[in-house]
Amino acid sequence: MEIADTVFKELPDISYMPDNDGVRLLDMYLPETNKSCPLFLFFHGGGLDKGDRKNEKYGFIKYLAERGIAVASADYRLYPDAVFPDFIRDAASAAAFTLKYGKERGLFNEIYIGGSSAGAYLAMHLCFNKTYLSEAGVNCNDIKGFIFDAGQPTVHFNVLRERGMDPRRVCIDEAAALYYLDENFTNSDHQPKMMFIVADNDMPCRYEQNLMMIKNLEHFGYDMSKVIFHYMKGYSHCAYVSAKDSGGTLIYADMIEKFIRS
Repeated sequence: MEIADTVFKELPDISYMPDNDGVRLLDMYLPETNKSCPLFLFFHGGGLDKGDRKNEKYGFIKYLAERGIAVASADYRLYPDAVFPDFIRDAASAAAFTLKYGKERGLFNEIYIGGSSAGAYLAMHLCFNKTYLSEAGVNCNDIKGFIFDAGQPTVHFNVLRERGMDPRRVCIDEAAALYYLDENFTNSDHQPKMMFIVADNDMPCRYEQNLMMIKNLEHFGYDMSKVIFHYMKGYSHCAYVSAKDSGGTLIYADMIEKFIRS
C-alpha cells in the first residue's frame, strides 16, 4: 500500500459539462506523485432530491487521497429540476470527463466508480446498463470496479414518486439496474470487481434488495470471486461513512482502500 499522508492537491468546482450550469460540477483530489494511481469517482447520496459533494461527512475522500488514491466527487441534477434518467446521464458525463482528464495527463492506472445511497443507484446503472457510459463515450472495459454503498437496485423510490406511484413499491423495469442483469452482462469478457455495502438497520428492504442483486449475479454465472459484500452490523443507513474504528481509522475509507488495492 501507499505510505499514509501523501501530499495531494484539491481542484474544486470543475464543470464536467461544456456549458457550466453551476450544478454539474466535481471536485478532484489528486495525490502528488510521479506515477499513475487509482481513481475513485464518487457520487453522493440524498434520495436524488438533495445532498451535495461537499458534505462534511465525506471526510473519507481526503483520507483516500492521502493514501495515494485520487478521488473525483461529483454533483448531478436533482429533483425537481431533473427527471429520470437525467441524473444517470449526468453521472455518465462525469465519468467521461474524468477519464478524459486523466488520460490526457497520464494520471490514473485504474478507474473505480461508486456512491452512497442514491449515488450507488447511479453507479449501479452505469455498471449494469452499459448504454449510459457508451453514449457518453466511455469504454466500459476501462472501469476496473464499482462500489455500491446502500444502493437501490430496483426502481428508486423517488423515481416511483415521479411516476405518481407509492414509493414503497418494489419494481423492476428500465429504471432498475437489476433489470439489466442477464447473460449478456455476465458473459462479457470484462467482469469488473464489485463491492456491496449495506447496514443491518438500513432503509426498509435495502438489505434484501442488495442480496437479491448479489444472488442474481451468482445465478447468471458471474465470477463471484470479484464480488465483495460488507454487512455493517450496528449501523443505520450509511451511518458508517464517517465512523471510525477503535484505532481512529475511518471504517468506510479503509474498506474502499482495501477493495481498490486488492
